[in-house]
Amino acid sequence: MRRILLFTLFLLTLVLAIIMASYQVIKNSTKPYIYNNVDSLPYNKVGLILGTSPYFGNLYFKNRIDAAILLFFAGKINRIIVSGDNHLEGYDEPTMMKKVLVARGIPDSCIILDYAGFRTLDSIVRCKEVFGQNEFTIISQAFHNERALFIAEKFGVHAIAYNADDVSKNYGIKTTLREYFARVKCIIDLYILHTQPHFLGEKIQVN
Repeated sequence: MRRILLFTLFLLTLVLAIIMASYQVIKNSTKPYIYNNVDSLPYNKVGLILGTSPYFGNLYFKNRIDAAILLFFAGKINRIIVSGDNHLEGYDEPTMMKKVLVARGIPDSCIILDYAGFRTLDSIVRCKEVFGQNEFTIISQAFHNERALFIAEKFGVHAIAYNADDVSKNYGIKTTLREYFARVKCIIDLYILHTQPHFLGEKIQVN
């Protein structure tokens, strides 16, 4: 029984160490490419909004849209790719993002929809391989931007990121906890499984 307890404790310690190390590696390696200040943010033609649920007053969604609008009218981007999930009937992140952007004054012609951004890896790689962008600005919350930039670097993408406003600790507690495990999975996907996007398809020109 004592050996079992010691072995269990060892496994738990190992798992915790892997989780914490994964979190810090991604955070530290992407720090130079993340911006909080609009004035210091370099220009890129394309901004990529990473998808999240547009329903039930989701503040992550609202804040990402607000950030994209801010960058557009500040002249830091002049095209916006909205990348998200729409594989279920009645659930369409890209269309909802575009609808809100247009209602807030972004010209329809400046918005490109990516319907196959099922996860962060798909959105990043498709921005490069399908939409032909090797330099772009990722728009999401800080925790998400760190992981997205880590993926971008692995795929040879020269991206930077702008941090949308985060949410309160109480509001985002589930997302914060989930992010620790998402980073472990991210490293496994990139360096062990060599995961690729679900779909690529024909190239789409961003005029």
